[in-house]
Amino acid sequence: MNAQKVTIADVAKRAGVSKGLVSFALNDRPGVSPETRSRILAVAGDLGWKPSLRARSLSTRRSFALGLVVARNPEVLGSDPFFPSFIAGVESILSNRGQALVLSVVPSEEAEFRSYRQLVDDGRVDGVFLTDLRHDDPRIPLLTELGVPAVTLGRPDGPSPFPAVSIDDTPGIAESVAYLAQLGHRRIAHIAGSSTMLHGSRRREAFDAALRAAGLPAGQTIETDFSVAAGSDATRRLLGQEDAPTAIVYANDPMAIAGLGVAHELGIRVPDELSITGFDDIDFSRYVYPPLTTVSATPVVWGRAAATTLLALIETGTAADVDLPAARLIIRGSAAAPAHTRKSAT
Repeated sequence: MNAQKVTIADVAKRAGVSKGLVSFALNDRPGVSPETRSRILAVAGDLGWKPSLRARSLSTRRSFALGLVVARNPEVLGSDPFFPSFIAGVESILSNRGQALVLSVVPSEEAEFRSYRQLVDDGRVDGVFLTDLRHDDPRIPLLTELGVPAVTLGRPDGPSPFPAVSIDDTPGIAESVAYLAQLGHRRIAHIAGSSTMLHGSRRREAFDAALRAAGLPAGQTIETDFSVAAGSDATRRLLGQEDAPTAIVYANDPMAIAGLGVAHELGIRVPDELSITGFDDIDFSRYVYPPLTTVSATPVVWGRAAATTLLALIETGTAADVDLPAARLIIRGSAAAPAHTRKSAT
């Protein structure tokens, strides 16, 4: 019999039992003797029966889907490989569990709130991922009110009933600054992400602290929305100054690669006249010229861990926080000693 057409009725007929008994056996419910359950499962296996997700949803009142709502400009999101890599990690877990990911990209916080409410009210998801954490994040009380299981990517700065899957990104920024200082750089700037997001402000604070630890003066910081265009504009502003920095620490790889392009356009050689470091270690960061010195944040691993944690929370009602290995500096070819240091050493 064609496996695609096998139904509970087919299994019941072959096994000589009622459809209700087959349903109980296949869903591992009580009320079926071990011998009968084994016989029904054997018949189902022989016929090639496969569970129907729609039927499972109706019987269990679950959607077998997880939600991810991202409040960013679609153009910005499309230029940042972090989310595709994170989603790939999530899907690698969900696909093996017969589950799906529902993605919603919205333009504002107001639209984000509506999206969460609609997903829950319509029963489209069993749980959600909470990303791009904000200061005193208002989404946490919203999701608590909605009664939906959630996992936060990173630890909130306030109370939260939800498990957190976190990567400490401050060591990576600190190592970037320390490495540049060790090379001899004294004018180090930072092209940061949005200070409304915890990871944007956290990386900026780590940058400032690392400069102090190295005994260097405060560096210039330009805040952006993490986009390629903003990274390019900020780089042009910095390099157009009379006392331009000799090194720039970027809050993500796309902005760093955009900065690399601006430097080439202006005739500034990297790393001979300008050193650049990124963050995230996206796949093509090693294939630009020169290869980008960056910080590894393993978004695919983050996605796998977040999906595993959220599924455990949905299935058991509880899940522990997960701390992934801290982000670390990966040294490639986009950073070197500043020109004046090399000249004085010869």
